[in-house]
Amino acid sequence: MNQMKITCKAELVNDGFVRNSVASFVMSKNPTIDEIVEIKTMVSEAFTNAIIHGYNGETDREVSIEATLNEDTLRLIIEDQGCGIEDIKQASTPLFSTKPRDEHAGMGLSIIEALSDEFEIQSSKQQGTKLTITKTLKKKHGQ
Repeated sequence: MNQMKITCKAELVNDGFVRNSVASFVMSKNPTIDEIVEIKTMVSEAFTNAIIHGYNGETDREVSIEATLNEDTLRLIIEDQGCGIEDIKQASTPLFSTKPRDEHAGMGLSIIEALSDEFEIQSSKQQGTKLTITKTLKKKHGQ
């Protein structure tokens, strides 16, 4: 088992760093290009949701990203200590957003769910949100 953890300021400028760090971490498993794109997308959606919805753009807060590789399975935990999700079922509905005027609003959780093999949301009002995402990487011939 291999593991990494990043904690960084809740600033959108850190999105690229977080995405690329997780993608680099996974490279030891020789993932496909499609898998890398999917992983980077899931990390980006989770990270930006924490900033935009969890912290309402407050940049003095932090988001933690933990990645664990066990055999061919990647487990991601993205966590914030923000306002929490009042209604997880409603928040998971495509096109629902607490910020409907924002461009591309309402698809983040749906995208993560579609790209992952398992997806769990734990959230408490005023205590934050924890997303647990599992993705199994395809085994390539010769491995």
